[in-house]
Amino acid sequence: MSTKTRAPQERRSNALAVGGVVVAMILVIGAGFLVNRLRDSSQDIAAAPAGSTEHGVAIGDPDAPHQVVIYEDFLCPYCGQLEAASGDELARLADEGKVYVDYRPFDLLRTDYSVDAANAFAVVLDVSGPEVAKTFHDELYADQPAEGGPYPDADWLVAKAVEAGATEDDVRPGIEDGAQEQWVTDATSAAADAGVNSTPTVLLDGRFFQDGRTMQEIVDNLVAALE
Repeated sequence: MSTKTRAPQERRSNALAVGGVVVAMILVIGAGFLVNRLRDSSQDIAAAPAGSTEHGVAIGDPDAPHQVVIYEDFLCPYCGQLEAASGDELARLADEGKVYVDYRPFDLLRTDYSVDAANAFAVVLDVSGPEVAKTFHDELYADQPAEGGPYPDADWLVAKAVEAGATEDDVRPGIEDGAQEQWVTDATSAAADAGVNSTPTVLLDGRFFQDGRTMQEIVDNLVAALE
C-alpha cells in the first residue's frame, strides 16, 4: 500500500480515536456533574419534617422509623432519573412501614412547564386527594418532557390527571387557569427558605443524603439505609 493511500486512512483513524476520547470525556464530566449536584453539601438544609407542610404529598406511615424528603422540579431530568430509580423501591418500603416519604415539587428551573406542572399537581392534590396526586406525580415523571422543550400544554396535563384518577371537570378549570400558581410560588419560597437550591435534593431523617457516585448507587445506598 502506498504512502498516499495510507495517509487518509490514518487521518480517519486518528479522527475516530480523538472523537472517542471526546465522547468519553463528556460522559465522565456529565457523570461528575450529576454526582456533584447530588453531593453538594456546602449549605445547610433546614427542611420541615415529612408530612408537615402543604407543599407536597407524603406516602407511608408518619410513625415509620425513617423519613425521606425529596425536593424536585417536574422538568429536572435528574429528578426524572431519581424517580425512575427509586420510585418503586420507596413505595415498597413505605408500604412495609419502614419509611415516610414526602415529595415536594417546586419551580427551580424557572420555566413555564415547571410552574404549569406544579400548578396541576397542586390542583389535583386539592380536589382529588393525595393518592391521586401521587399517581399524577408518577405519571408526570414517566412521560417527562425534555428540559429544552417543547413542553406539553394544559390539555396534556388534564389528560394525565384523568389517567391518574381525577375527574376532568374537577381539575380542568384549575389547570387551565393556573388556580394554584400561588401554591407554586409559596412552595418555591419554602424550598429556598430551607436552603434548597438544586434538584433533586434528598433528605434522610432530616439530613442531606449524598452516599454514592451514580444515581443508581445513591438510590441503592438509600434503600439499604431504609431496610
